[in-house]
Amino acid sequence: MMTTLDTRSRILLKTLIERYIVEGQPVGSRSLSRHSGLELSPATVRNVMSDLEEMGFITSPHTSAGRMPTPRGYRLFIDSLLTVQPLDHSRVQELRGQLQPDQPQRLISSASHLLSDLTHFAGVVVTSRHDTVRIRQIEFISLSDSRILLIIVTADGDVQNRILTTKRRYSPSELTEAGNYLTAHFAGHALDEMHKRLQGELQQLRSDITELMSAAAAAGSEAMQDSADQYVMSGEMNLLDIEDLSSNMKQIRELFKLFERKTSLMQLLNLSNRADGVQIFIGGESGLTELDGCSVITSGYEVNGKLVGSVGVIGPTRMAYDRIIPIVDITARLLSNALSTNI
Repeated sequence: MMTTLDTRSRILLKTLIERYIVEGQPVGSRSLSRHSGLELSPATVRNVMSDLEEMGFITSPHTSAGRMPTPRGYRLFIDSLLTVQPLDHSRVQELRGQLQPDQPQRLISSASHLLSDLTHFAGVVVTSRHDTVRIRQIEFISLSDSRILLIIVTADGDVQNRILTTKRRYSPSELTEAGNYLTAHFAGHALDEMHKRLQGELQQLRSDITELMSAAAAAGSEAMQDSADQYVMSGEMNLLDIEDLSSNMKQIRELFKLFERKTSLMQLLNLSNRADGVQIFIGGESGLTELDGCSVITSGYEVNGKLVGSVGVIGPTRMAYDRIIPIVDITARLLSNALSTNI
């Protein structure tokens, strides 16, 4: 895309987008001529703008009005023309103080609020909990001859219950033995790890409780998977104060419906778990019509070197990308450090 534009066109496009982000109004040729630093007449600027419009980088809402960037123009601006300044050290230290190691769920909520407060947009954190959930205790309670209640208590104090259907009746002593074995051998470990390790260890256990052990491991992983991908969102109401969005009530209603459904939005945010660094989705790039007119900026975060979730900001396409991108980036890094310290 860069090869289609000469230096003059790129400078004018950059200037136009920067002015539009600040002012929120279509930018005219005289304004561009004044702010670009180029020795160009308004007529020459108009000719360049006409070329940029034909290439789909800018658009004019009215015949006599100035121009505004299209999603394609924003994409070129972000990929090739934007200069992002990292946050200064004192600011980073201030943010680090707000994400001190604590209970993981509290950290995640704090990160979401932090993103919202700093950007005045909607802040969101998605976490794949089955990757980080640790076992504290496992118990079995008989409900009938063939039905057993599996109780899993996690290190965070969460409780997951699953009903197991077995081929035979287990005595209270067998249920206690199975629960004690799993607790003793896997307390402090992830459920996925328990499931994998049991595959090899079941051969060495007494044959009369291996069925119960295997069923517990599978059900435990399923229980965590059902509640695995969770997200915490803060500051949705901030979007109502943004004229670019609130002026279209149909769009804002669809946006809030998307927030309520969660699933589609979580799938988008989870794309950050497959790539390094900050990811930016502009309007239709998200694949979600509800996000037309919005940009989503996300970055994955880690626990002990493993990507387990993402943080993000949802706001209008007309946002100060140079300011928002480093906020999302450093929040992801600080959350990674805090969670890795805590686990």
